[in-house]
Amino acid sequence: MASFKNPTFQDRAGQAAAAKQKALEQLRLRPEPDDAELAQRKAAEASRKAVRAEKSAAKKAAAEEAAQLKARAKEKASAPAPTEADRKAARDARYAARQARINR
Repeated sequence: MASFKNPTFQDRAGQAAAAKQKALEQLRLRPEPDDAELAQRKAAEASRKAVRAEKSAAKKAAAEEAAQLKARAKEKASAPAPTEADRKAARDARYAARQARINR
């Protein structure tokens, strides 16, 4: 009974080889997928690739839009503040346009 609890190296190697052989035999006996199943697998893979490409394009577009918004914000922040004369000219132009609409 001592050998049952403490198997020798040869016993363990033989068991490992037998288990490996059994696994290989099961793999060989597995049936081949039929044409319909292969076509379905290919269609599913094509669908997954299309979804990945769409997500990638959407992510790239979002990143590009964010970069454009950031550039616009930076440009707007770097623009000089309007002077008092600029504000007065804009106010006078709005007033003149309003008066022109009223007096038609």
